[in-house]
Amino acid sequence: MKRVTLASGIELDVVDDGPRDAPALIFLHGFPESHRTWRHQIAHLSDRYRCIAADQRGYRGSSKPQEVEAYTPDKLIGDVFQLADALGVERFTVIGHDWGGAIAWGVALMGQMNGRVPRAVIANAPHPAAFGRLVWENRHQRESSQYMRTFRDSANDTLVREHGLAGMLMKAFEGRFETEDKMEPEERAALLTDWGNREAAFGMLNWYRASPLYVPALDEPYAMPADKAPPPIPALTIPALVIWALDDLALPPENLDGLEEMVTDMTLVRVPDCGHFVPWEAPNIVNAAMDVFLDRTES
Repeated sequence: MKRVTLASGIELDVVDDGPRDAPALIFLHGFPESHRTWRHQIAHLSDRYRCIAADQRGYRGSSKPQEVEAYTPDKLIGDVFQLADALGVERFTVIGHDWGGAIAWGVALMGQMNGRVPRAVIANAPHPAAFGRLVWENRHQRESSQYMRTFRDSANDTLVREHGLAGMLMKAFEGRFETEDKMEPEERAALLTDWGNREAAFGMLNWYRASPLYVPALDEPYAMPADKAPPPIPALTIPALVIWALDDLALPPENLDGLEEMVTDMTLVRVPDCGHFVPWEAPNIVNAAMDVFLDRTES
């Protein structure tokens, strides 16, 4: 791991493994994890790809600005391109899960226009246009997204100051963490340590607080108001691998409905009997899908 300073002044802790002259893969982790989300994929791919995985801003030892406005999507997307610039990488495949996947959608859409991103891999992260509508119209998704309202409520900040991020997670998910019986003990211990850092806890929560997405309460109408409709988003035309674990409690498979209209060159891999954290819950399936996709597409 090394420290990389971006043009913005943000500093990221970054794993940079594999041949420097090989095609570059930039991995983006989600909430509430770290670069270690991708530990199995980096180990599998770093003999033939340059694998770059940062602890994103707000996480672990990376810069943790406390202002909510420091976490708007444009800044998080900008971090990825600035990271590539700082490492001398012109073109790269973007790979993201959860919040990292949400940012990866944005990086891919921008990268297809500037020619820097030839392909993308997205794991259990909804397309921004589809998700904004789904939380209004789909009861399953609305119910599954209420934790976001808890994360955004500053009335819970005292809980975070007293107990770290774990206190907020316990409240939002009613004491149940989806993968608590599937994670390796050493990984769980490392996460609990990370969650105890109060500045990181607020940095992580600020990803939700800065998002323009509105999550309606359960008693609001199940129809999207005109003023809440997301702006038009162009189709993603670069090759994209979408991996979706079907037992995700937060993001049900309805997120896949109509996705082929928004991603014109899509390979879809459904993973049954697997929860949200598919990169490490089902690493062999993810690795195999990535092998096939990366081998047949241009870097």
